[in-house]
Amino acid sequence: MESGGLIKNVVVLGATGSIGDSTLSVLENLGPAFRVLAMSGGEQLDKLAMLAEKWEPRYLCTGRADRMAELAGSAEIVLRGEAGLDVLATLPEADLVVNGLVGAVGLRPTLAALEAGKVVAMANKEPLVIAGGLLLEAARSGGGQIIPLDSEPNAIWQCLKGEQKVDLERVILTASGGPFFSRTFSDMKDIRPEEALNHPTWKMGAKITVDCATLMNKGFEVIEASWLFDLPLDRIDVVIHRQSVVHSLVEFVDGALLAHLGKTDMQLPIQYALTHPNRSQSPFGRFNLTEVAQLTFSQPDRVNFPCLDLCYSAGKIGGTAPTALNAANEVAVAAFLDGKIGFLDIPALNSDLLAAHQVQSALDIETIFQVDSEIRMAANKWVERQV
Repeated sequence: MESGGLIKNVVVLGATGSIGDSTLSVLENLGPAFRVLAMSGGEQLDKLAMLAEKWEPRYLCTGRADRMAELAGSAEIVLRGEAGLDVLATLPEADLVVNGLVGAVGLRPTLAALEAGKVVAMANKEPLVIAGGLLLEAARSGGGQIIPLDSEPNAIWQCLKGEQKVDLERVILTASGGPFFSRTFSDMKDIRPEEALNHPTWKMGAKITVDCATLMNKGFEVIEASWLFDLPLDRIDVVIHRQSVVHSLVEFVDGALLAHLGKTDMQLPIQYALTHPNRSQSPFGRFNLTEVAQLTFSQPDRVNFPCLDLCYSAGKIGGTAPTALNAANEVAVAAFLDGKIGFLDIPALNSDLLAAHQVQSALDIETIFQVDSEIRMAANKWVERQV
């Protein structure tokens, strides 16, 4: 329900991150039809305060309990931590929750929002990776809805509008290949964090940019798509598309392909997620086909980038396997960015911990977080042995 029938109240989780930046830019363009009701900002307190001054949300949430007093006066109500995120995600007056968080921390507020019947625009794929079944059940029982916000699943979502599920044969996710496309294992031994953060086409946060470099992000998108579009993993393919012009494709039983093309700008899928089923004018520029010399497609290199197949394996195993893989990867990426392990240690750590994990088939929120905690502890010990 829209407040007053006119203004849509939006909660932006992760307002100080990359998705938050793009979402707020879109909302600024859309004008008074949307109001920022609440926002969270993790550790970036100064930026959150600056955003609050501009947007005047009623609610704020920060991860810095020690500095909450600094936000006094920035909003009517200031909350903290994961409990605060849950409150923001379930505000009675909220019409739409944008989840731009990073990692498993987004699971609880997403679950709470769906149980409360909210529409959740999801850029944070990890909750679907580790608990897709729980989230879909929460949406069914609570009357909530998940809208894919990230470029690739959003592209599939748009391509499937008006189509019948029975006519769908497969979906094809495109991947840029990251900054190390065509490199071999031996070439990547001494890669530094700043090299991994130099994505060829997209501007994103640090964690997802490293995941793109290892192809872990694309593997997570495969699992995410299987939940969003109710497809087995063997009907979800990945192709390398260096230009990042085709954001994804769907293939139908008659052999027809539909592709979604556009600029490499996250504001485009975000705006459609916010305004759908309608479209609105945007100032983000237009894509000119004649300026693209060629569109190329190739198979991913599964030998030198094993994280992609680790995701397929975890998704097929099911149960707590994706939870274990995600937890291991979050620790591995953080350790790489901190200079504690090398780039090639990321797939090595992920592979070791997934192989050692005793998978539990019964999933509930407590089990997921117990496994998440245990794997993080084991992953940190793995890292310590390398230092």
